[in-house]
Amino acid sequence: MLALATVGFALNFWAWALLSPLGPRFQEILELSSMEQSLIVAVPVIVGSVGRIPVGALTDRFGGRVMFPLVSAATIVPVLYLGLSGHTSLAGLLIGGFFLGIGGTAFAIGVPFVNAWFPPERRGLAVGIFGAGMGGTAISALTTVQLVKDHGTATPFVITAVALALYAVLAYAVLRDAPGRSVPSQPLVSRLAATARLEITWQASALYAVAFGGYVAFSVYLPVYLRTAYGLEQADAANRMAGFVVLAVLMRPIGGWLSDRFGPVRVLAASLAVVVAGAVMQSFTMDLAPQGTVAFLSMAVALGAGSGATFALVSLAAPADKVGSVTGVVGAAGGLGGFLPPLVMGAVYGATGSYAIGLALLALVAAAALVFTLTGVRRAVERHNA
Repeated sequence: MLALATVGFALNFWAWALLSPLGPRFQEILELSSMEQSLIVAVPVIVGSVGRIPVGALTDRFGGRVMFPLVSAATIVPVLYLGLSGHTSLAGLLIGGFFLGIGGTAFAIGVPFVNAWFPPERRGLAVGIFGAGMGGTAISALTTVQLVKDHGTATPFVITAVALALYAVLAYAVLRDAPGRSVPSQPLVSRLAATARLEITWQASALYAVAFGGYVAFSVYLPVYLRTAYGLEQADAANRMAGFVVLAVLMRPIGGWLSDRFGPVRVLAASLAVVVAGAVMQSFTMDLAPQGTVAFLSMAVALGAGSGATFALVSLAAPADKVGSVTGVVGAAGGLGGFLPPLVMGAVYGATGSYAIGLALLALVAAAALVFTLTGVRRAVERHNA
């Protein structure tokens, strides 16, 4: 069940990230401004993020066996639209990107689904392994540009649609929800209101907005950044972004495992400290080899581990019948955390010709999250364990 959920998450994230590697190509062909290019890659992020709130709550009620095939099948429509016709205009890209956001909601399905299958002392690792499905963005980064060059714009979109269709059928036939899982009886609105009153909801949301938001922001904007700041070729920039993504993905289950052993607060604090250091270093736009590469890969390690630790915290502190609802809100916060930075980076570069201010802002936000982790979050965990 864990493997099937992880594959489903990866496939939906693959679809969700299809526009990012092609951002520079669309900018050249459609003569887009820096802000318009940033908007194209940001729209699926915000829709996928906000959509996690109702999808997480629906998963609490109907289970992953229903929701995984449903979301996977629904994502096929915008994928095919973008590949066959929507990529020819800015309006088409924005419309297709809006509905492509459906794929990004799959995260809110998998966390409660996986959480119900494992005992508390193993949930950090289990949810971390599931979270490694965010590596679907690496599949997109590594394959999309080359497939478009070799076989045309429609090719990666059609391949992704076929993969989603096959998975939807497999998930419907094979997936099973955990025996004895907690099924809420309250109406959706009441459950969301109760979720909003939980302390863990807002603490984890703030931390995930920085950890996963930072990952999403870099995974969608790094090709643009590397091409603009360092003059790299489109394929080279996409491959380097894929390396960042793969490292962050590998660190996510490790962050969950470390949280099972040492507690999520310690892992989060260490991760955020590394992000602060890496963002400060890169704000000076150092040479890409080796200083810039070290800064970015260090942040990839930290953001991946911090993302895994955040959901270890959720698994530890959220009520069993509200894990999906809490996951939806926290996942939305993480996605929204990834929506704003590309827009800020595009605006900052357009105004100053430099990315320094944007990276300095990341360092400040990560430092604030570090202080919050060591104070408010630590006290809340101590109360929960008492």
